[in-house]
Amino acid sequence: MGKQGSPRSPRPDVVDVKDYQTRSSECLPGSDPILGRRLSGGDNNWKSKVALLHDLKHEYGKLGSCKAVYVGKRHLWFRKHVKSIVFMFALMGSLFLLDSFLVSLFDSINLQNSSSSRTSSDLKGGRTAYANEEEPPVQMYGRLQNLAYSALAEKELKQEPSNFWEEPWKASLWKPCADRKESKKLGQPDKNNGYIMVSANGGLNQQRVAICNAVALASLLNATLVLPKFLYSNVWKDPSQFGDIYQEEYFVNVMKDEVNIIKELPSHLKSLDIEAIGSLITDADIVKEAKPIDYLTKVLPLLLQNGVVHLLGFGNRLGFDPLPARLQKLRCKCNFHALKFVPKIQEAGSLLIRRIRKYDAAQRMLDKQLVGEFLPGSPSKKHDSERGPSKYLALHLRFEVDMIAYSLCDFGGGEKEKRELQAYRESHFPLLIERLKHSKSISSSELRNLGRCPLTPEEAALVLAGLGFKRGTYIYLASSRIYGGKSRMLSFTSLYPNLVTKETLLTPSELAPFRNFSSQLAALDFIACATADVFAMTDSGSQLSSLVSGFRTYYGGGHAPTLRPNKKRLAAILSENSTIGWNSFEDRVRNMIEEGQSVFIRGYGRSIYRQPRSPECMCRTH
Repeated sequence: MGKQGSPRSPRPDVVDVKDYQTRSSECLPGSDPILGRRLSGGDNNWKSKVALLHDLKHEYGKLGSCKAVYVGKRHLWFRKHVKSIVFMFALMGSLFLLDSFLVSLFDSINLQNSSSSRTSSDLKGGRTAYANEEEPPVQMYGRLQNLAYSALAEKELKQEPSNFWEEPWKASLWKPCADRKESKKLGQPDKNNGYIMVSANGGLNQQRVAICNAVALASLLNATLVLPKFLYSNVWKDPSQFGDIYQEEYFVNVMKDEVNIIKELPSHLKSLDIEAIGSLITDADIVKEAKPIDYLTKVLPLLLQNGVVHLLGFGNRLGFDPLPARLQKLRCKCNFHALKFVPKIQEAGSLLIRRIRKYDAAQRMLDKQLVGEFLPGSPSKKHDSERGPSKYLALHLRFEVDMIAYSLCDFGGGEKEKRELQAYRESHFPLLIERLKHSKSISSSELRNLGRCPLTPEEAALVLAGLGFKRGTYIYLASSRIYGGKSRMLSFTSLYPNLVTKETLLTPSELAPFRNFSSQLAALDFIACATADVFAMTDSGSQLSSLVSGFRTYYGGGHAPTLRPNKKRLAAILSENSTIGWNSFEDRVRNMIEEGQSVFIRGYGRSIYRQPRSPECMCRTH
């Protein structure tokens, strides 16, 4: 599809070819078309012609009469039309400069350094920034794009900021207190039932959840926790272990009053064949969101019998309710207080924050918790216009190939895109393909109406425009592994050109220590998103989005808004693309986001990592 949303440049004036040919014809006085046209009107005009020719001959006496007439005509014509000529050249020059500016604007929005560019062949699972780099632009909502472009241009002339830079006032009534001291110190139990080993799978955020769940489980079973290990995944291809991402000693010390944590199994247990003695417990042995009773009946007997159990692939295997308050508190303390990134990650994260804001921002609790001693310094004394933007929005755009292929949705890329996604499904999701053979198919439009389709970059940009964020807003894009590459991102960058990533903010040498470690790179995204002035997500089910939004709730002090679109409601709004007015679009999008920002206590069964407003995790000030 062509780029429907771009503004049309005015067409330059065209010089009439026939007119030009007539004006340069014969030089005989009796047949002079220019002088005949410009000075027509009988004998008086003819006398004027003669006088003009006489003057010309006098000035250029050495020239022949025909040549003198031609020179005079040319001189007169240029004198009469000099303003038009200058205007025409000025207009054409302006159009040329405008065209060059637009081309350079779009070409400069490169979300990946040239050193890290990838080709579409990387779709088979590699960590790519973009796929299909050379594909034509893809656009699904051309009319709305045009309306958004006009609305943003109008907003540039106004000084009114979007009101979504702040949270509702009720958010400030909650304060962090998961690390508060109890009046009656519980301490560790006198009896130790054995040792729990945990091997966490997934990426950075899944591993973080697994660590905190393991802390709660060790307390439940009166066991000693061995520092969790991270499984190597063919998808993530990251050999990082706990100490490569988090500060080990700090973690152990923060949790020592409630849970005993050691780095390795005692020597007398190292030689045991855990699987042979029946102490290996996999995800198949424990249901998702298992209750405490499941562990007390299935895991505790093995622990007492063998002195050790190994939970392999342990992730979301501990439910949130019903759970004793002390275990919920341990989860919060672990997630929000005990897990600190190692110094090299903190330092690079601090650089990201400084460079996107272009000056040293004021110190906030969020910054302190995430970058430690590498806090940005005091705000610059320079004038605002010199020091650059003081605010930025972070966006987690979940539009990776695996997610959109699994969704079974249509994203407007035509038959080629459909074939490509089908090939990816057959290669990576054989179980999904098998299940589809035996189930009733659901059309792509039905899936979209049900809110099951990931938001495209174009849809994300329309939401931001509907919320009143100006075209000049600085936006940090997390992950940046966008399927479709520039062909997909052009709809976004045409509305919001100030888009940056960790790859564009950090130099190759600064990124080098993290290059082949996806979890450590994800930690940089975590920092940039959590410390942003506004965090916007396109999929509330994402682990990164959930943990970042929870972190912002816990430490944000009511000044760290998170934007969560309701995909089902948004699909209904976007379905009216051909008829809806911009004012109506804005009103409906704003109402949708405002409802998602409601301040409430964590609901039953909801993640305490994402919704920490609960008595076990946070305290009300009023």
